[in-house]
Amino acid sequence: MTRTTPPSSPARTLVPGGAPKDDMDLQLEGTTALITGAASGIGRATALALAAEGVRVALLDRDAAALAETADGCRDALVLVADVTDEQQVRTAVATGVAALGRLDAVVCCAGVSGPVGTAIEETDLAAWNAVFAVNVTGAFLVLKHALPALRAAAAASVVLLASDSAFVASPGMAPYCASKAALVQFGRALSVDLAGTGVRVNAVAPSIVDTPMSRGDLGSAAFDDPGFPVQTAAEVAAHVVYLVSPRSRAISGTSLLSDFGYTARSGFPA
Repeated sequence: MTRTTPPSSPARTLVPGGAPKDDMDLQLEGTTALITGAASGIGRATALALAAEGVRVALLDRDAAALAETADGCRDALVLVADVTDEQQVRTAVATGVAALGRLDAVVCCAGVSGPVGTAIEETDLAAWNAVFAVNVTGAFLVLKHALPALRAAAAASVVLLASDSAFVASPGMAPYCASKAALVQFGRALSVDLAGTGVRVNAVAPSIVDTPMSRGDLGSAAFDDPGFPVQTAAEVAAHVVYLVSPRSRAISGTSLLSDFGYTARSGFPA
């Protein structure tokens, strides 16, 4: 009588409430990543999530003190203090990071600002408009400009840009932010075409409202006490980023993952 040995079961852990779930090996152990905007919010959550998967992370931000707090939660993290709008600082930081890491498998661009909120376009200063684009769009351009040689040298690499649902829908008084995030989405799409066949994938994550210090600064902390709108945590968004960084998503490039609780799928038909 022949006995067939059943395949071993995947590892199972308990989620809140005691329900078991299967773990997916994201195949990230031993890889490296550079995360901008890593001092707080989604950038910090992404750094912590990647580090938890065994990724050695380089953390880039202009806030040295907050960056050190993020690094405390990551194993063997590299701290890079730089302003993403300054090309010389970016060039130096990226070169330092690549040299210390020894390789670069992923770049996640989370650095961002909201700019004027609740301001009509005719009342928006040119300096304020330019400041939003400098961080949200030009910052990503500068980081990737200097990181791409190392990414191309990797066997397989991933770029994830932190966009927003504001790239697809708009709120009153936020034209600079909405325009910058739409530009970031298209920048990522165009870059994915430029890099097709090189082994470097480029995607964007576009969440709706996320409970971060920036959002609380824009809306006020009271707005999150009992919100009349769905809110994501930074950790939830970071989970999307980690998947797009991982080899598990190797067929995905040139796309935007819109995490907005299905809001943009709804028809305006009054029924």
